[in-house]
Amino acid sequence: MFLHNHIWSAIDELAARSKLSASGLAKSSGLDPTTFNKSKRFTADGRPRWPTTESVSKILRATNSNIMEFAMLVNGQGGCTSPNSPIIPLIGLNQVDSPGYFDDKGLPSGGHWDALAFPGLKDDRVFALEISGDDLAPIYRDGDVIVVSPNASLRRGDRIVGKSREGGVIIKTLHRRTARVIELLPFALDAEDDVVVFNVEDLEWIGRIVWASQ
Repeated sequence: MFLHNHIWSAIDELAARSKLSASGLAKSSGLDPTTFNKSKRFTADGRPRWPTTESVSKILRATNSNIMEFAMLVNGQGGCTSPNSPIIPLIGLNQVDSPGYFDDKGLPSGGHWDALAFPGLKDDRVFALEISGDDLAPIYRDGDVIVVSPNASLRRGDRIVGKSREGGVIIKTLHRRTARVIELLPFALDAEDDVVVFNVEDLEWIGRIVWASQ
């Protein structure tokens, strides 16, 4: 949920990253310098006033940011105010099957990856996948970005991404894991009759979804 104070805090954070005041950010975005002043954030009778979509679009362009970064700031995941946010590799989910993107440990390899700024990063081996289509709806929809950690510990109920040695991409919920097998469930189902079982040796790699942009 986007709250009024969170939206304005995110705008202040974008300004701070660019070493600007709120009025300086507005001016550099082609807006009236008073657009983001604290006095403009509430009406005369005390009702919350929200920034327009157009003004948010302009400040994202002016600060060379994107909507996902802004959403992270709104959700309190912005980390530091440095404009030099950590960069993580990004590809489309439909590219995971293609050769040359991963090494045998499930870590990004090769020079075909795009890049995504990810403030507050604490795991330098994560990577991001952009969802294509609505096959995973309503959990993930077209355009959503998920961040995957091959190193994160796995527990029952975690959402995971994996790749089988036959080339198929697996996105499911972890039901049970032993030394020999991994049991997975579709997102929308939790009955044990729906468990899909993979032998550990049949999987090239598996990682936990640690963040999603939806």
